[in-house]
Amino acid sequence: MKNIEIEVRSFITKEESKRLFKRLNKEAKFIDSIKEETVYFSGPKDLRIRFNGKNSFLILKEGKIHEDSREEMEVKCDKKDFRKLEELLKKLGFKVKIRWFRKRRIYQWKGIKVLLDDTKSYGFIIELEKIGKVKEAKKIYKNLKNKLKSLGIKITPKKIFNQKFEYYKNNWKKILRYENRKNN
Repeated sequence: MKNIEIEVRSFITKEESKRLFKRLNKEAKFIDSIKEETVYFSGPKDLRIRFNGKNSFLILKEGKIHEDSREEMEVKCDKKDFRKLEELLKKLGFKVKIRWFRKRRIYQWKGIKVLLDDTKSYGFIIELEKIGKVKEAKKIYKNLKNKLKSLGIKITPKKIFNQKFEYYKNNWKKILRYENRKNN
């Protein structure tokens, strides 16, 4: 039986992010702090590439975005291949659908992976994830929800994630141009 990624996520405030950062630094094992660029491509599947400063990745996720569990295939590439992957996919006819820039802190906490994200012009997000079997997905999801609740965070409804995602997807070029002008 295939392993899938099961996750819960929530938008959080900057203050909540700082509080969680302090708590996780005490209670969890710090894994890494990275800056990522992720590019989503057009097409019938969730196809993307990601660069984290150390490596590049070609990623295909099954199902719809923001689902509780999805099968994920990831191919790790050399860091210098990120732009080549983008160019290759464009030459194959895929168009860039969205581009993200985020700072991510990764922790291992009570048997789960915790990600604290600060995504440029999108917001702060906490994500709890675990890899498991399809038949265990509901049980794992319930456990992740309880862990998130124990951190004092409510799950953001999928409807809000989908609305915010659609807005960003339709406006990311304009938003990032404005942010770049503002910060220069």
